[in-house]
Amino acid sequence: MELVLSPLSPVNLPDKNFLFPSWNPTRNTERRNTTPYSSRFPSSFSISSKSNNVLQVNKQRRSADYHPSIWDRKAIESLNTPFTYDSHGTRLEELKREVRSLAASTKDPFAQLKLMESMQRLGVSYHFQEEIRETLNLLVSEIDSKSADLYTTSLHFRLLREHAFPVSSDVFDKFRDNNGKFKENLVGDVQGLLSLYNASYLGIDGEEALEEAKSFSIKHLKLWLRNLKGNNAILASHVQQALDVPLHWRMPRIEARNFIDIYQTNQAKNLALLELAKLDYNLVQSVYQTELKELAKWWTSLGFKEKLQFSRDRLMENYLWAMGMIYEPTFSKCRIGLTKFVCILSAIDDMYDIYGSLDELQLFTHAVNRWDTKSMEELPEYMKLCYFAMLNFGNELAYDVLKEEGLDVLSNIKDEWIKLCGAYLVEADWFAKRHIPTLEEYIENAWISVGGHEAIVHASILLGQTSSSNSLDCLKHRFKLIYWSSLITRLSDDLGTFTEESKRGDVAKSIQCYMIEKEKSEEEAKVHIKSLISNAWKELNKESMKSSISNSVIKLSLNMARTAQFIFQHGDGIGTSKKVTRDRLISLIVQPVR
Repeated sequence: MELVLSPLSPVNLPDKNFLFPSWNPTRNTERRNTTPYSSRFPSSFSISSKSNNVLQVNKQRRSADYHPSIWDRKAIESLNTPFTYDSHGTRLEELKREVRSLAASTKDPFAQLKLMESMQRLGVSYHFQEEIRETLNLLVSEIDSKSADLYTTSLHFRLLREHAFPVSSDVFDKFRDNNGKFKENLVGDVQGLLSLYNASYLGIDGEEALEEAKSFSIKHLKLWLRNLKGNNAILASHVQQALDVPLHWRMPRIEARNFIDIYQTNQAKNLALLELAKLDYNLVQSVYQTELKELAKWWTSLGFKEKLQFSRDRLMENYLWAMGMIYEPTFSKCRIGLTKFVCILSAIDDMYDIYGSLDELQLFTHAVNRWDTKSMEELPEYMKLCYFAMLNFGNELAYDVLKEEGLDVLSNIKDEWIKLCGAYLVEADWFAKRHIPTLEEYIENAWISVGGHEAIVHASILLGQTSSSNSLDCLKHRFKLIYWSSLITRLSDDLGTFTEESKRGDVAKSIQCYMIEKEKSEEEAKVHIKSLISNAWKELNKESMKSSISNSVIKLSLNMARTAQFIFQHGDGIGTSKKVTRDRLISLIVQPVR
């Protein structure tokens, strides 16, 4: 049987000169870097004598040696909290009314900005979206106020940009000298510098003022930390946290948990807002626990843990993706469906990356293209369960949408899995042939293989954002918004998993591709990849301010990038989840705020 790889749909990709400034369309695109890296391949592989030089899998399969799950079904089913909407719903509504009254009675613009920021960082702004929008509509004209200080101007600018108001970065000109440099008399204003630093991450490509703001604030915040002699410990921790992860890049739910602790130490805190934040956090946590108990039953019944022992058993960790992308309590259906999608995707990913032979993976890819149970007959036994789970999940989701909305989305779901598995097969083929792609070649495939586009399409379907076939057709042709979000997700993943994956000899990822192509060190390669992430964020910012794009898709795209940064900040937060990821899951899902 001859296999024809499913071509990846044509994409209206960004200008390649943005990602690859030295890219030359006239260069020999057939050139390939064939630098060997055979020392990275485990001994369970041997070179075939066939002319195509494909690696043949011996009887001994590869293994990533993933540790067993630290969250078994009993542990998840034992999750419990005294906070429920039945017992605490009345108090929640009382507090919401108090805070709404507070917002209505606050007339000072600076106090209004501070209140809005606190609502957002405490994780309760979703209760007050109309009030926040109305207030920003009134305050947008005051952004050019000559009397506002650096802190207020930066906060004002950031809040407007976060809510897609087209505010110009020229508002910072009053803090710059004739040479465009920020004035030296600002260096002692640490709060102002911190506010400027966070505002600078809302910039888009070409905004020189915000690039200068970022460099200036980073330089002087680091100098301030270095010269600190035991004073202002709380402010110092805020500065260090921001330098580690700027506010705009943080996953909303973990920021809410952290900021509750910070807000409690604020002498100017509002007690009703603080109580609301704590109660809301605990009630939303109770929703997450209920969802996970349902998911634990599904995961157990799926049988992957027993039948697909090569793959990661990571239900709780995979749930982080869903919770990170859409955290509000009313979206349980989306989080549950998205977690199922990620669990099945992870098993298929491990099959392509680690366990399957190229011949077997070609069969699987062919079966996905056909999308029918008859295709299972030609698959190896270990693949049948995984294939059937994917088929059932996709068909059941399409059936639910057809029943509830009268819209046939099966072709959209099929297309996403076909694209994903096609991209996986490209990487498996590279691995088998010991091909190390250029960074450009790698990214053209890897932004798809990370699964971001597929996740956002599934999430949109689960959210009911399919009122017409046109809405999904737009996603099918891929917004640049989703491209940039997926690229950030892929490159963050590469930075986090690089060490473990290079040890076991996986297919080359972005860091290795750049190292070999440009003859750079590992450290230089990581710096370059981080610069690509920063540039991608600028493009994501620009796309997210377009009014033609659904707000739900914008939020999903921004939050997916943030969640990727969160998961891979300290390494492979999914594959190795015994330390930082475990502690974060305990904080987010197990332990209520007191």
